[in-house]
Amino acid sequence: MIEQKYKVVADYCQNGIPAIQRTGLTITDISERYAKVKMPLEGNANHIGMMYAGSLFSIGEISGGVIHGASFDTEKYVPIVKEVSIRFRRPALTDVTLEVTITKEEADRIQNEAAQNGKADYTLDLEIKDAAGEVVSIVHGIWQIRKLPEGFASPFPKM
Repeated sequence: MIEQKYKVVADYCQNGIPAIQRTGLTITDISERYAKVKMPLEGNANHIGMMYAGSLFSIGEISGGVIHGASFDTEKYVPIVKEVSIRFRRPALTDVTLEVTITKEEADRIQNEAAQNGKADYTLDLEIKDAAGEVVSIVHGIWQIRKLPEGFASPFPKM
């Protein structure tokens, strides 16, 4: 379920970046500090019928931005990715999903640090799962929230 408050975040993450839009990625659930993202196999299969490695990487990378929109003040802060690595554990032969969450304490810590320093890092360790719930890939990444520079508009539409 997509909470009304976060529909603009979901829409932007699905449609605001043309490369992501082409994958057919959807945000299936989004609420305070939580999101579930789905990548369809259709349109993302490689030459032997399993999910293309770049599509798996994309669902992992975009998830740091999705959780930003569900956790931080999008009118004051913008997300950037600093580092992402992925470990492919088994072929993904179905649609895949990824769930991402940040605790209230961690979100508060990150946003307070960004308020003081202009930026703050956050680390996520995520699992991409197939339709049977099997982990097909493990993503480790470091994202950062930064204060929007003076005169710049947030890439996220107003909530």
